[in-house]
Amino acid sequence: MVPSLKPMAKWNKSLEEEITLLIKDWLKQKKKTQKDLKRVLNANSERMPVLIETLKSEYSIGGLPQLLSVLCAIEESWANNNELKKSERVLADPFDQLDLLLEELKDDCNT
Repeated sequence: MVPSLKPMAKWNKSLEEEITLLIKDWLKQKKKTQKDLKRVLNANSERMPVLIETLKSEYSIGGLPQLLSVLCAIEESWANNNELKKSERVLADPFDQLDLLLEELKDDCNT
């Protein structure tokens, strides 16, 4: 028997606010700026509303999995291009915000 899939939630103000907070925290944790995110997203501006609109278009293509895939690819790109100093690597949290969000999604899909 195939488990029933939950329908993709529509983009709403609450989701947008959560993603905005996630992005701000993520950028701060990665010591990146909105300008850095603008570059990798090929967005028209580094202003947060424009960045969120770009992420919203990714969400409309494939929902949260698509959005997370894009964000994870960005994080991987940053990790490959900007190696942390050895001392920072020791202090780095093994679970960053995206990993926690992925775990939450897995838990939600399993219930």
